[in-house]
Amino acid sequence: MTREALADKSIATGTEAVLACPACGTGDLSVFHEHRNIPVHSCRLVDTREEAESFPRGDLRLAFCRACGFITNVSYDSSLQSYFVSYEETQGFSPRFRAFMRELAERWLDRYDLRGKDVLEIGSGKGEFLLTMCELGAGHGVGIDPAIVPERVSGPAASRVEFIQDLYGPDYAHLTGDAVICRHTLEHIHPVAEFMRIIRSSLDERPETVVLFELPDALRVLRECAFWDIYYEHCSYFTPGSLARLFRSTGFEVLAVEMDYDDQYILLEAKPSAGDGEALPIEEEPSDVARAVTAFVQELADIESRWRDELRATRANGGRAVVWGSGSKGVSFLTTLGIRDEVSHVVDINPYKHGKFMAGTGHEIVPPAALKEIKPDLVVAMNPIYVDEIQRDLDELGVDARLEAV
Repeated sequence: MTREALADKSIATGTEAVLACPACGTGDLSVFHEHRNIPVHSCRLVDTREEAESFPRGDLRLAFCRACGFITNVSYDSSLQSYFVSYEETQGFSPRFRAFMRELAERWLDRYDLRGKDVLEIGSGKGEFLLTMCELGAGHGVGIDPAIVPERVSGPAASRVEFIQDLYGPDYAHLTGDAVICRHTLEHIHPVAEFMRIIRSSLDERPETVVLFELPDALRVLRECAFWDIYYEHCSYFTPGSLARLFRSTGFEVLAVEMDYDDQYILLEAKPSAGDGEALPIEEEPSDVARAVTAFVQELADIESRWRDELRATRANGGRAVVWGSGSKGVSFLTTLGIRDEVSHVVDINPYKHGKFMAGTGHEIVPPAALKEIKPDLVVAMNPIYVDEIQRDLDELGVDARLEAV
């Protein structure tokens, strides 16, 4: 059973089928945000503007579970997606992200004595993190991801790492290790409890294996009204509390939950157990998520209007605006606002994206050097953590533009 094949579970209520919470199984879901007809992929490499503008679309209807605090897209259809085709998700070209990745690898290696040990990474992307783990001391690594590009795997530890180009599922439950790592993958899984039970069952005979997860924090998205962090690929949204509750309910002891990367990411560390244990201080209650949901709904229209007005005013005054960051945030930002001519180009430091086009809107993706000719007046950074990097690049290029982060 692959990720796409993991079945949705629904319960009948009268004449309408209501999706049960994929995390806790209850039917206490309430839809609070809808965005119809959005691109089903935002990291796909798209070769032409025409292909980008006609990119396949789906509906997003976010629902909040009052029982456990989990948020899910109840309209999600996994059959619309494939991660096997031209998927370019890496953040590894950013010095800031590479430094974080290395520091996290060292932290986990030290904390759980993983030097010389075996590591399995589920959803290993282009392999940068697993290679870093092995370069810093892990003994052997296995990574599973449909988007791996074998010819891009290199480095001093490459001979000690094996990559499997596939989706993780029961067929790979025999693969374990002294650590099971899963970074920025669970948010792409719809039946999250079923997925976690597959991992848990693979560890029945390995009670000392540590399980290390990293994923975006939905509580920050709600509180900051960060609509650009909501898109079709992310069908599951976790807070520290809802993530810890999922782990305990599927048979894990939660060892630690902490925030990192400017409080954008949740890091959760666990090991197989009976699934009991006390809540940690960082874990909020579902009622806290409910209040954040309410604030998000109340503030969203104003936030969207502010950005539309600013981009339209820039163009009306004869200026040019560009978006820096062609990944999921950029696609969501542009498609949610319905922006076309108000943004001239999209900039990205990833060379594999240059000359490609943004799914949904068709904006061309260009390298930073192109800004010398474009001469933008406004640069919108899609992640504030990269502002210093972007400003350095602008200064080196001699581009005198106002830099503003979402």
